Amino acid sequence: MKTNDDLFFSNPTDPHVEARALALEVICRLLLWMADAPTIEDRGLRTSIALYCIRPDLIDGETMEKIGDATGRTRQWVHKLADDFRLSTGLAS
Repeated sequence: MKTNDDLFFSNPTDPHVEARALALEVICRLLLWMADAPTIEDRGLRTSIALYCIRPDLIDGETMEKIGDATGRTRQWVHKLADDFRLSTGLAS
């Protein structure tokens, strides 16, 4: 006797729709994290950190020390921001 009215197993989802929804969630998290800074300079720093964590080749392999020097921050401060990015986006290992 079937007593479960859950449509999870009876209605298959379109993989394209599901992929778009997941991509939208990722992009929203990324943009929200990058925009969560008080100044435009800090938003640029957050964008650089996001690129450093996801695609360092897009910033010519800059190190955290170089990113910190360019923005007037210490390597440790930049490292902490990178850790925050990884935790906020679920990239933490």
